[in-house]
This record gives sequence, C-alpha cells and structure tokens, in this order.
Amino acid sequence: MHTRTLGHGLEQGLEVSAIGLGAMGMSQSYGPNPGDREEMIDVLRYAVDHGVTFIDTAEVYGPYDNERLVGEAIAPVRDQVVLATKFGWDIVDGAMRGTNSRPEQIRRVAEESLQRLRTDRIDLFYQHRVDPDVPIEEVAGTVGELISEGKVGHFGLSEAGAATIRRAHAVQPVTAVQSEYSLWTRDPEPEVLPTCAELGIGFVPFSPLGKGFFTGTVRPGQGFGDGEIRGRVPRFEAENLERNQALLDAVADLAEQREASTGQVALAWLLAQSPAIVPIPGTRRRERIDENAGATEVRLSADDVAQLDALAARVGVAGDRYDENGMRMVGL
Repeated sequence: MHTRTLGHGLEQGLEVSAIGLGAMGMSQSYGPNPGDREEMIDVLRYAVDHGVTFIDTAEVYGPYDNERLVGEAIAPVRDQVVLATKFGWDIVDGAMRGTNSRPEQIRRVAEESLQRLRTDRIDLFYQHRVDPDVPIEEVAGTVGELISEGKVGHFGLSEAGAATIRRAHAVQPVTAVQSEYSLWTRDPEPEVLPTCAELGIGFVPFSPLGKGFFTGTVRPGQGFGDGEIRGRVPRFEAENLERNQALLDAVADLAEQREASTGQVALAWLLAQSPAIVPIPGTRRRERIDENAGATEVRLSADDVAQLDALAARVGVAGDRYDENGMRMVGL
C-alpha cells in the first residue's frame, strides 16, 4: 500500500495509507447491522494486515458501538494504525439531538472516545459538523489544548465551508478536512479544495464510491430496507438512479479498458485529483478491502480524467446527496 501525507509541516503532517477505511457501515446505515461482531473485527484486522491502516470512526456511529468495535479490533495492532474519530453531536438516550461543540463537550467526548477506542491518543480528531452556536475559534482552541496535552495528534473538520476552515486554521492548524467527494459529488471543488491546497490541508473524501453507486451494485428500482441511509437520499430514488446511469456506464467502459472494477476507477479518479487526497471507502467484506486497495495501482491518464470530468459536467447528477435536513448542515 502506498502512503500519502495529510497536511504540511511538522505540526500538520500525518502520514496515512493512500486508501483508508470508513468503519461506519460496520455498525449502521447500510441495511441490517452485521450479526457477527467477530466477522467485522476480522475485516478490520485484515485491512490493517494488508496495509489499509487509516481507520475512520465516530462517537455517533451506533452511537458508540462503532468506536468500541474499532477499539477492540485494533488493540493488538494499535501502533500500526492511524485512528480518526469525531465529536460534535448532542447525543441523548442514544439519539442525536443536534450539534454540540462546546469546549466542555469536546473534552468529555475525547475522554470517552479514548476509553472506547482502548488507546491513549486520538491521531486525528474531527469536528463532525460545524456547530453554529459555538465559534469555530473556540472549537479549534479546545482541540489545540488536547493536542498540547498529548491526547489528540491532529485537528480535522468535516463538511465545513471554506471560511470556517480558514478561521479554524488561524487558531489551530488543520491537518485534514473530510467531506463527501466523488465523481457524482463535486461540492468541494469550487472553494473547499482550493482553500485546503492553499493552506496545506489534506482532504479525506468519504462516500468516495457514491454510497455504493460506483460499485455497480445499485440499480434503478432497487428497494432499501429499514435503517438504510440510501432510502432517505434523493439521489437514490429510482428516477434519479436511472438518470445517473450514464455516468456509471462511462466509468464501467473505462474500467473494462483498464482491466479494473468500476469502484477502482472511481477511487483512482479521486487519487488523481491531488496527492493530498485520501479516500476512505467503507466495506464489511475482505474482498472489497483488496479491491479498494488495488485502486492505487490503476493509472488514469490526464485524458481519462478529463473525459470523466467532461461527461459528469455534461450529464449532471440528479438528486441531492442528503435529504433537506442533511443539506442544511453542510458547508457552514
């Protein structure tokens, strides 16, 4: 597995595997939760053994279950793993009740996450969503204090807008910004990605495979059961999936030429955007770990990238990437 560096310099730089692993789906959001916890632990350890050592979780996944799962899985190999988790929600009786990034809340979450993750240091601590009620300078300052105390290694932001990134970075250097980014989610391109490049901040795309769309396993008319996040996402409504099929077909054609999977081409497209980009696809299966890692060996030419970009611009994407409530919480 190749490695990449998130952030520049001694204070920001964090070396990670070029492909990471988003662990959320091992506990929620993509259909029935896996019944076999040991199987998920096996997949996590398999990933680490095969060089996928950048693992992403959050307190709200479960809530709490995913951090416990990741903590148990990586305990024997903790020194090989770069571990990212997140704060920023008000969780009451197991339900998310909005944002909360007050300094005392950040500290409480850090201590509890350290316990659940069975570690003494969070390598990368993200604010999960911007809290409009707490100045970002207070958030950055609090994480900076945790870094000084050795409990946190690096500061990150998730789904933040360019102005917020700049304000946070002025107080505590930001190592990584995490947002949804893929061939069909281009929101970060106009402002966030140039800001990150200017400030020397790494970028971590989540849902880099379009919540499974670019694996070719989701088809128009497919139903989604209870607990399935895609059942609430407009982009996955049958009519929109049908309209978006042209983009997937183009990726499939290129994948055939490169003797790769559609998912590998989608990840290779992201890797080609910048050496500071590190996608974190999620999976519950060993074979997908191997497939995703193999994307680092898929070489797309400048013409390949330009062709995909031109097609995406021409055909567009039907449907928002979140429901109305979700869209209100991004880009703040």
